[in-house]
Amino acid sequence: MNHFINLKDISIGDLRKILSDATNRKKNRKNLDNLDIDKDSPLRGKLLIQMFEESSLRTRLSFYLAIKQLGGSTLTLRPDELHLSKGSESIEDTAKILSNFGNAFMLRTDSDKKLEEFSKYLSIPIINGLSPSSHPTQILSDVFTVEEIKKKPISKLNITWIGDSNNVLNSLISASIKFSFKLNIGCPKKYQPNKKILNFIKNNENQIFIYNDAKLAAKGADVIFSDKVISMNDRVNKKRKLNHFKKFKINKKLMSFTKKGCIFLHCLPRGPEVDENVFLSKQSKVWQQAVNRVHVQKSILLYCLGKLG
Repeated sequence: MNHFINLKDISIGDLRKILSDATNRKKNRKNLDNLDIDKDSPLRGKLLIQMFEESSLRTRLSFYLAIKQLGGSTLTLRPDELHLSKGSESIEDTAKILSNFGNAFMLRTDSDKKLEEFSKYLSIPIINGLSPSSHPTQILSDVFTVEEIKKKPISKLNITWIGDSNNVLNSLISASIKFSFKLNIGCPKKYQPNKKILNFIKNNENQIFIYNDAKLAAKGADVIFSDKVISMNDRVNKKRKLNHFKKFKINKKLMSFTKKGCIFLHCLPRGPEVDENVFLSKQSKVWQQAVNRVHVQKSILLYCLGKLG
């Protein structure tokens, strides 16, 4: 049994096994419909329990299809229906019940502490479907998408992030260190990664560079990553924050500083941080990026349940 909480805690060997398995499973599904089960049905009889404390579209759909295609089933719990959310049942007791009924638990949460508490008391694996500090399933799937499109290891590519320093960037930073790829971060000085993340970068061998100029960050990029500037839980003056990011808008002019053949990725939903003529261009691979989450999450489930070959 393996938890999947943060990329930094998983070996590069295991991350590579997950990506390799996802590649094979995607190839083997060419003539199958969404609800058709993989021929080996490795998770037949297994139940994935999901709980979403934050809004979700892609994570919800992709995990639903992932467990289905592996031969298992899923049950989605609404937090407002549980005793836990009403304060009348502890995380420890909730975790014990989940462990008795399910085979894996996927949590999308507004609290990193809650994720840690659940991992302490569960006797089944827990998967981080998003937390305030990281989004590991998203970024591992994005590595898969980059390598699929570019047909080379991500370690041989220049990756650029333009935007806010948030949970998605934190996981991209972990991936940069794990997979040894160059990562340029372009953001206003006020919105650089926090001290904890900066110390993590400093204490690990890395190729990570932070620029307060979007053009410098984009120069020579093979891939431009971005995310919504106003995140779900942002309690800020939105107008003021958007104004700080005016010079970091991803438009055709900014893309002209990248390498020929550079692609654009965005974990969605989108906001005013990207122009329509980039988002809907041939360089944009956001729909392929979203669909690939199913394939990678299948392999993450197999890793967590000790079924990865």
